[in-house]
Amino acid sequence: MRKRRAQEERLLAQLSELGAGPLGGDPDADFRARLRRQLMAARPETGDAPSAARAPVRRRASWLSQLATAGLAASMMLSAVLTYHSVPGDALYPLKRAAEDTLVRLSADPVDRAERELVSAQTRAEELNALLHSPTGGPHVSATLKDMAESTRSGISKLPRSAEIKKFAETQRNMIEPMLDQMDGDQQQQVYGYLDYIAELEAPQ
Repeated sequence: MRKRRAQEERLLAQLSELGAGPLGGDPDADFRARLRRQLMAARPETGDAPSAARAPVRRRASWLSQLATAGLAASMMLSAVLTYHSVPGDALYPLKRAAEDTLVRLSADPVDRAERELVSAQTRAEELNALLHSPTGGPHVSATLKDMAESTRSGISKLPRSAEIKKFAETQRNMIEPMLDQMDGDQQQQVYGYLDYIAELEAPQ
């Protein structure tokens, strides 16, 4: 309050001093210099404060953007890994099967399509092993056996007999046979039928 009153008194004094001069004339040099000093002293010190304040905001926004991008990439990678390792009954398993089916359908070459189907059959065998070692996998074993057999027959029907086919059959047999003791009677019957089929692929021509 006192400071404001003092400023008002100085302003009145300056106006009085200015009014004492001739009308239409310029204030004398001493008055102009003194007024300039007072105005400069009364000017608020803005400096570069706004720019300095904005700089941390920009840096923080850039950092948050980079963090969000990295988080999204990590999340996508984690989802891809979890999808790849999912088994029947898992929430992400339908995505895994959809991706496999898409790769098969997009294969323009019949040989490529058949080979992808055999890869799917091998994947079903790996899933069977995981299901049999899971306390909740039992209900999905029969369906997985059926899918494995269908993929195998579909792939084999499009390919000529070769050393690669024989190797596929041997690999499947070595994976499936050790699982028999962990299956019930109906599941074992499915496996026996599958083993009989791939045994023909191993026979010499």
